[in-house]
Amino acid sequence: MRPLSFQALLQRCFAEYRDKGSFFDIPEAHFWKPSTDTRVRIFSSCAANPVGPAAGPHTQLAQNIVAAWLSGGRYIELKTVQKLDSLTVKKPCIDATDEAYNVEWSTELSLEAAYDEYLKAWFLLHVLEALMAGGGAPGATDTRAPNDRRWPVSTS
Repeated sequence: MRPLSFQALLQRCFAEYRDKGSFFDIPEAHFWKPSTDTRVRIFSSCAANPVGPAAGPHTQLAQNIVAAWLSGGRYIELKTVQKLDSLTVKKPCIDATDEAYNVEWSTELSLEAAYDEYLKAWFLLHVLEALMAGGGAPGATDTRAPNDRRWPVSTS
């Protein structure tokens, strides 16, 4: 878990794209291209594709969120971050004797670091969407509040 600065992320993306035609080692030929056929309404919002990564440590780093987006993830479940980010919990934290419960309230990053990663990813996704020719139709990345009803897609 090594967060990179926003400047380092931008430099890596554009240098790698210039030199190899890829972002985060994902070749341009494998970038997912949205279409109107895949748009779905999810929780009063809309996603250009109903798939994406589940929450976990991998969804805490900006570069991993961007890699998921480049691969088609438009519904990205971020790692739950809670106010008590410094709890000490005895391991193993999952007890599955009868029913399974995960008792760990964990985050690999501090609250501030997780926020910074999500913010870097948000900006980078919008930069990439704006720059990728044919890689994203307007609205392919919906970041509006879940109760925003302005999305122009039919609900039928």
